[in-house]
Amino acid sequence: MAFTAKDVQALRQATGAGMMDAKKALEANDGDMDAAKQWLREKGLAASAKRDDRENAQGLVALLIEGNVGAIVKLKSETDFVAASDLFKAEAAALVKLVVDKGEAAVAERSSILDDLKITLKEKIELGEVVRIEAAAGNVIDSYLHMQGGRGVNAVLVEMAGATQELAHDVAVHIGFARPKYLSKADVPADVVEHERATLETLSRNEGKPEAALPKIVEGRVQGFFKEVALLEQPYAKDDSKSITQYIGSATIVRFAQVEIG
Repeated sequence: MAFTAKDVQALRQATGAGMMDAKKALEANDGDMDAAKQWLREKGLAASAKRDDRENAQGLVALLIEGNVGAIVKLKSETDFVAASDLFKAEAAALVKLVVDKGEAAVAERSSILDDLKITLKEKIELGEVVRIEAAAGNVIDSYLHMQGGRGVNAVLVEMAGATQELAHDVAVHIGFARPKYLSKADVPADVVEHERATLETLSRNEGKPEAALPKIVEGRVQGFFKEVALLEQPYAKDDSKSITQYIGSATIVRFAQVEIG
């Protein structure tokens, strides 16, 4: 099957391949455009596989709320230059929309498109965390997205019961700043608490604290640990005279999610 210069150009635009690579692909596949795309994908994926040991700590987080459903998708790249590109941002937006509409597993529907993106942008690109929260009837869902260089780098979703939209947003902003790992101190795994307690006991002893006072000192430090890692125990970012529990009053934080780049 014959092909023209326009076919070469069309293949280049569709795949991001170089002119000579596009021409070789068409030659190797008798001008068949679809077969040429597959040929380039296979060649591109082979090249991409060599990048697997590269660190892709850059990228962006996309966030979307529609109705009572919110989603976050992390798309990773090697450089912030690629992460700021229109193609990369458009793919992240398409992925997060898909998660809102169909669920977390739906990202698999775009696996071939992600493969194409690796070829076009010539970087190791892969999905990171994918989160979807569907708020129960009567609950509110809100978010916070910190932007840097035109891309999202810190995304938060929070679902609350008995709260206003404004209160849920305030809590989301706090989470973005304070980075809690757990909702309450009861959610902190026992082995994590015991490890921290042992570390703090050793630290206190090494500081020369009186042996008799150690239990009380360590317990106080463990409570300080809870204030670092448990959302409800944390001092509210905008008024540290109140804990988050005190700030939200009778409202309840049902769940939250935070996804960051780096």
